Amino acid sequence: MRGKKKIFEKRLREFQKLMRDNNIDGAVIRALSTFTYFTGTRWLRPSLLVPAEGDPTVLVVENEAQEFKNRSWIEDVIEYQEVESLMAMVVGWIKGNGFHRVGLEFSVERDAYLLFLQVFQRLNPTVEIVDILDLTFQLRAYKDDWEKNNIRKAGKIAAKGMELAWEIIETGKSELEIASEISHLLMKEGSEDPKVYVSTTPRVHAEPFRDLYVKKDSIVTVVIGADYNNYYANMARTFVVGNPKNEVFRALEVKKRAYEIALDKTKPGRTFNSVEKEIFEIFRHERLEDYYIKGYTHGVGLLIEEPPITTIVVGHRFWKIEKSMVLAIVHPPLMLPEGAVKQEDTFIVGDELEKVT
Repeated sequence: MRGKKKIFEKRLREFQKLMRDNNIDGAVIRALSTFTYFTGTRWLRPSLLVPAEGDPTVLVVENEAQEFKNRSWIEDVIEYQEVESLMAMVVGWIKGNGFHRVGLEFSVERDAYLLFLQVFQRLNPTVEIVDILDLTFQLRAYKDDWEKNNIRKAGKIAAKGMELAWEIIETGKSELEIASEISHLLMKEGSEDPKVYVSTTPRVHAEPFRDLYVKKDSIVTVVIGADYNNYYANMARTFVVGNPKNEVFRALEVKKRAYEIALDKTKPGRTFNSVEKEIFEIFRHERLEDYYIKGYTHGVGLLIEEPPITTIVVGHRFWKIEKSMVLAIVHPPLMLPEGAVKQEDTFIVGDELEKVT
């Protein structure tokens, strides 16, 4: 195991209390990041069965049990060979324990498929299904010391990747070439599942294309998510190639000012929305508001983007900033015709912001 047993067991026991408080008998965890949060290891096609009281069970494919046990604190690990067996085990666990309210995460992550929900409903027609996403993220939104240390290490890896980007970006190079070189370095440094986005055109989320190239007198935006022990740090930079239009340099300067305001105003007790208004006023004053996309920050942890996600979930903009949150600031780019202008770093919230990238 990469962390102490007590870290993960404590999380699961806190989750069980939340389940009991919400009258949930058991939970079937299939979203990969939450599975990792409770078990201590990332695992393909996971199924974690959590009763409101008692010990959890993990279902893995045949011959995987021993390696899984080497990487997790959970002792009850059962193997299955066919997907039919998996579903039968889940149904048997629910019926055998007499559960009536069962929690599932209504997530968009890998393995949390709508298809699984539909099959689950057919096999358990008398069971009430409850969305537990808010419960799991009540826990995950605040990072403990072990998580923070992993994110700090991830930040150092991400920074090395960005240094390489500065060295290798040149006219004629494809987005895919740039991303592959950065990804290679991140993996060599210990990032097991790095995310690298490269944009030579105006795109908010730019998975790299092999047939888009760095142009003369242009900008290139690179976003890096590097992980360490499954925890991410997120950073982004816009690089100038040659001598693009003056509007690009003006946007870069205004973006830098917005970044500085965001760091100054992001303090425990304030709402994200109140900070957002001050940032937006800068862009409005500089007549760049039409290029601005709302949502100045999001959480970072087992996912490169996780709650609070002010970029996607409007309700999260009214959350209060609290200590031990880990945030990417400032997230949204200015979407100019020449490309996306972005500056983003990962911070741990304390009395002051601690920059880790």
